[in-house]
Amino acid sequence: MVGSREIVESLAGAGRRLTGARRAVAEVIAAQPGHFTAEEVLAALRTLRPAPGRATVFRSLDLLTSLGLVERVDLPDGSHAYVACKPAEHHHHVVCEQCGRSDEVADLGLSPILRRVEARTGYRIERHRLELFGVCAACRAAPAGTG
Repeated sequence: MVGSREIVESLAGAGRRLTGARRAVAEVIAAQPGHFTAEEVLAALRTLRPAPGRATVFRSLDLLTSLGLVERVDLPDGSHAYVACKPAEHHHHVVCEQCGRSDEVADLGLSPILRRVEARTGYRIERHRLELFGVCAACRAAPAGTG
């Protein structure tokens, strides 16, 4: 889980201004237990006076994505959300379709497959993203209808 302090420190380390709005966005993101949408961030910020605007939230999400602190996740229904990440080694996400919890998953052997794809297609793979969806252990253990 990424804390708001880690997000703020990464912004400072990247030479970015630490505005009140960016700090507020960082706090909301750090409080998310799983994936979240820009609309959910906006809703959480509406209690602030003055509340950061829609454009500020989207610019902040774009900036945090470029710094590797947030990643976009394409959901099975075609919509998308974001997950907070620790900017470390390349990783993937597994997302619970019931509660929205997400966990980072290490490479686990995908590199040899990517090399084979390169060899067969002639492409040089610059980047990739893998999202896995299922039902987490807590939701599976919950009585039907409560997960």
